[in-house]
Amino acid sequence: MKIICIGRNYADHATELNDGAALPKEPLFFLKPDTALLRNNDPFYIPRFSERVDYECELVVKINRVGKCIDRRFAHRYYDEVGLGIDFTARDLQRKAIAEGLPWEASKCFDHSAALSPEFVPLLEVGAIDNLHFDLRVNGQVRQQGNTAEMLFSVDEIISHVSQYMTLKIGDLIYTGTPCGVGPVAVGDNLVATLEGHELLNFDIR
Repeated sequence: MKIICIGRNYADHATELNDGAALPKEPLFFLKPDTALLRNNDPFYIPRFSERVDYECELVVKINRVGKCIDRRFAHRYYDEVGLGIDFTARDLQRKAIAEGLPWEASKCFDHSAALSPEFVPLLEVGAIDNLHFDLRVNGQVRQQGNTAEMLFSVDEIISHVSQYMTLKIGDLIYTGTPCGVGPVAVGDNLVATLEGHELLNFDIR
């Protein structure tokens, strides 16, 4: 099982990063190991090696059949339910690595850095994949709001692109990118994420 994460898929988030990089011309992706998963709304423990860990709420698509070199027009056949996830990022480690021109896996791939909703919702219940609204509340305050219509690259484009490089297998997860509003977590915070009115994440930071 692979965790495939898409970077810079919302223009407003790319702008808030303020790192001078241009918007991507094709989907940017990186991988997390399966040990990164944080399941069942278990609490997230801030790792000792980072002084700033940011939340990034994202729509997550679960692959339901094996595919390679998938044409975009057939990509919709490879999923039928969606969930939500948090891509936790050790921002201080990431910035240091980027500044030094080094890989930044340590900032993204650490244990439990990929919170995943315990439940996935059938698309038949929530609507078209290209017009889904989701939000993240931290301690009851809305911090992120996104709609898949605002993504630079649609879910089908992402699936088609990634499958040119690697075979997608049943159970693979695609974190499709985060909208603006990312920020640091602190001990005692509570994170709640909803998708089209369905509360899918609700857990604490410790």
